Amino acid sequence: MHKGIKIVTIGGGSSYTPELMEGFITRYHELPISEIWLVDIEEGKEKVEIIRDLSERMWKKAGYDVKVYATLDRREALVDADFVTTQFRVGFLDARIKDERIPSLHGMLGQETNGAGGIFKAFRTIPVMKEIVEDMKELCPDAWLINFTNPSGIITEAVIKHFGWKKCIGLCNVPVIAMMSEYQKMNYKQEELEYRFVGLNHFHWHKVYTTEGKEITQEIIEHINEPGGGTPANIFSAPFNLDHLRKMNLLPCGYHRYYYNHKDMLAHSMEEFRCGGTRAEQMKQVEKELFEIYKNPNLDKKPEQLSKRGGAYYSEAACECINAIYNNKKIHMVVSCENRGSIPCLDADSIVEVSAIIGAKGAEPLSVGKLAYAQKGWLQMMKAMEECVIDAALHGDYGQAIEAFMLNPMVENGEDAIMVLHELLLAHEKYLPQFKDKINELKKKGITIDDEVVNSLM
Repeated sequence: MHKGIKIVTIGGGSSYTPELMEGFITRYHELPISEIWLVDIEEGKEKVEIIRDLSERMWKKAGYDVKVYATLDRREALVDADFVTTQFRVGFLDARIKDERIPSLHGMLGQETNGAGGIFKAFRTIPVMKEIVEDMKELCPDAWLINFTNPSGIITEAVIKHFGWKKCIGLCNVPVIAMMSEYQKMNYKQEELEYRFVGLNHFHWHKVYTTEGKEITQEIIEHINEPGGGTPANIFSAPFNLDHLRKMNLLPCGYHRYYYNHKDMLAHSMEEFRCGGTRAEQMKQVEKELFEIYKNPNLDKKPEQLSKRGGAYYSEAACECINAIYNNKKIHMVVSCENRGSIPCLDADSIVEVSAIIGAKGAEPLSVGKLAYAQKGWLQMMKAMEECVIDAALHGDYGQAIEAFMLNPMVENGEDAIMVLHELLLAHEKYLPQFKDKINELKKKGITIDDEVVNSLM
């Protein structure tokens, strides 16, 4: 038996991992961690070793005796784990570039977790997550799985609903950013406000109250279009229609701009694409620079440059969730978990992103009551899309993939949608064994990725 807490991070070579380490270090007085295993694949060997070395320096500086291991053998790492965190990207940033460039070349929004790109990220990720869960059932059957891999809600639903791993919580930094930003626009301290979130991952709304029970949602709505109003750094802040929000009496998340402000977001995305490439290409350069910084043998803390990536406050979500479970803290967090009636218009076993109380039993979702017609309609459509994505990913069902494309508001309908679907299938062939038959059929018909796409991806 190991002493202390054993944590396994799958995707340990991620540039975000130093922030995870910082979160664990600051909570060590509550989380007596004895060992951390960083797991990656052969292509990520150099990065995970760089991250291991930096992590060891961070723990040494903190003065805590925590062993940090790097391995390419997932099964070796998982034995008797207490918590498993997942933060991996199948195909690395090169796959994200394809997810973003191919839709953009057809005049559609290229976005890594929403739209066509997000659907294909799920297609690549769900089979890998299934393998991870199967290993966990054998090697660490009592462990909690804390998922940060995007699209987080869809992946979490696959784990809980389809793979039967109930001890799973999905996380996202978007609600955390809102809660750590919005109060700064008001004459309140952070601890004087309470939040209630309702919706799906990257598609939620929230209300805000004072600790005395006064609702101040409308007051915050007036500041939502201002800089620092709670929108993540990786999302263009096209202004929301305030009359719309006042009527809703809800604060939308930053990702709602892709739906409520579709035309403006598409125009900005296409301009960015023409002038500076995709967000993924920009992040690939940022990541390259970060790893050069991480190599510095004198660096023993998380560098400030990490904040340029879109994962601000990652540790606030992942580490505090583990802390709340381990210490039965029963605190409010916004997580992806089983609905269990918290959103009446969705099935009880659907995975939703809502305010919940986190303790030793996991997440206990909080209900916000009946939703208005508009929000009810949006959620039912988006949940249907998510369920089609999961079904297509599990069974390689081409028809169901088309259904998902047709339901997704960020995917333009018609022949362009089918072309994007085919080109993404061909571009990601290596990571889509479940679609092998369809991909071979496309090849036999002479369907290829056009030259402009091929050249743009080289």
